[in-house]
Amino acid sequence: MAKGINIQGIANNRVAQHVVFWLVVWLFYLLMYSFKSTWQIALHNNVFFMPLHIGLFYAIGYWLIPRYLLTGKYVQFGLMLLLTNLVLGMASRLVDIYIAFPYLARHFLGKFHDPYDGHSVGYLLTNPVYFFNAFKSLNLVAWFGIGVKYFKMWHERKQAALKAELDALKGQLHPHFLFNTLNNLYSLTLQNSPKSSNTVLGLSEMLRYMLYECNTDLVPLTNEVRMLKHYTELEKLRYEERLDLTFNITGDLNGLYIAPLLLLPFIENTFKHGASEKLGHNWININLSVIGNVLKIKASNSKPEQVTDDADKHFGNIGLQNVQKRLELLYPQQHSLKILDDDEAFLIVLELRLTRREQALPTAKPHEDTYTYS
Repeated sequence: MAKGINIQGIANNRVAQHVVFWLVVWLFYLLMYSFKSTWQIALHNNVFFMPLHIGLFYAIGYWLIPRYLLTGKYVQFGLMLLLTNLVLGMASRLVDIYIAFPYLARHFLGKFHDPYDGHSVGYLLTNPVYFFNAFKSLNLVAWFGIGVKYFKMWHERKQAALKAELDALKGQLHPHFLFNTLNNLYSLTLQNSPKSSNTVLGLSEMLRYMLYECNTDLVPLTNEVRMLKHYTELEKLRYEERLDLTFNITGDLNGLYIAPLLLLPFIENTFKHGASEKLGHNWININLSVIGNVLKIKASNSKPEQVTDDADKHFGNIGLQNVQKRLELLYPQQHSLKILDDDEAFLIVLELRLTRREQALPTAKPHEDTYTYS
């Protein structure tokens, strides 16, 4: 059975990209000249003049621009560009006069035909109209190809810069989370609590997820939610009966993918400000639901009358600012974030349109879990 064209392979192969580009240019000129004459004449025109198009493109795109323009040598670039165009323009006229027209006239008009009515070679080479037409034709293809080349480079650099920024924002979550969890573990060990072993186990599960599963652009939503459940369980071990925690999950999570560690800062924030030791009765409610491809998470928490620590407030603000920036970069026009802050409670409502990937698995039942710790 014949295999289809590997589009992804072409996209990742530089030589294949150039071959495809010149095939497209070849077909374009073949169709364009076919309207003016026959496809046979158009085909021979391509054979005669395509090497000049290719030569000008690579001379400008891979020699003049990198060597002169991108290094700030603008005068040299202008002079060399003019010289290159003059040389290849003259070469185009010579091919036209001595090769293309005589050959085409002899083989397709049935006899030799002098298309220039006896004008001298000097006149034919320097005639402004003929030379401008050659110059225009050569530069049209060359600069179009150069535009494609540098647009691709700009896009790749933009994507690389975006990835670097996202990695930096995501990387800030790791030490912050680890610092908080180690504090929890330290508190439990001081109390000689038997829950210390569970904390270590939960921490190892979360670190495994963060180190080995979050290195991709998207992760299964089910895995992300499982990590959030581990996190809430670890926090509950720390606060015990001083905290009423409810974590509701409804809807079909299967097949949905999300940017890794995107939801964790919202959950962290509820514990940072909703489970303060200076509060009498602490409560946190987390409701996560999925309808179609839309994820909605509502996280609310009790809060003290005043912020307990300027440092905590500072780090909380940084965490929310980072996740807001990630949302803007990863889900432009695909998310809605509301933050409500009053004297008694803090509420975050996030709606996010996710990517669904169909899997060859049996249809899963809607997910309905409620985790209540009190």
